[in-house]
Formats: sequence, structure tokens, C-alpha cells
Amino acid sequence: MKSIVVFTLSAALLSGTAGATTHAPKPRVSKAAAERKALRLAPGKIISSEYEYEGKGWRWSFDIQQKGHVQEIGIDGRTGKVVENKSEGKKDTD
Repeated sequence: MKSIVVFTLSAALLSGTAGATTHAPKPRVSKAAAERKALRLAPGKIISSEYEYEGKGWRWSFDIQQKGHVQEIGIDGRTGKVVENKSEGKKDTD
């Protein structure tokens, strides 16, 4: 009986039915509004953006190329609060 349970759990994990990730909820803060806020904090050119789950919630994440470095700004997708504002270091040009 124990081997049947192990086999069933293994099959579920391999097929993706157990522990499947949930889909991102629709953000209350639009991408455009989050971009405006991010660019006010770190003027420059947005080189990448995504809506991601990080830490304790969903957020808009922007990498902004500034003079000599890339700044990462995270804006909470529900509240619009700034949840991250840090330098990512220099941007490679190759």
C-alpha cells in the first residue's frame, strides 16, 4: 500500500497537478501608472519590466538604465507602494 501512495504522489508531482503554481492576479495598479512612479524615482530608460511574485506579494518590477548603472524599482501591484529601490550595478554594453 505504501508503494502505491508513493507512486501516486510521484506521478502527481511529475504531471504538475500537485503543488501547481497559481496564475498572477490582475493588478490594481496599471503598468503605466507603475512605470510613471518608477521613472519619477529613477529617471532613465526602462530596459526590462515584469509583473512578478516576489517576497510577500505581486509587484511590477522595472530595470531602469541610468547614467553608469541600472536601478531596480519594485511597485506593489495592489497598493502602488514602492517595495524596492536598489542599484543593480553597471549595465554591460555587449
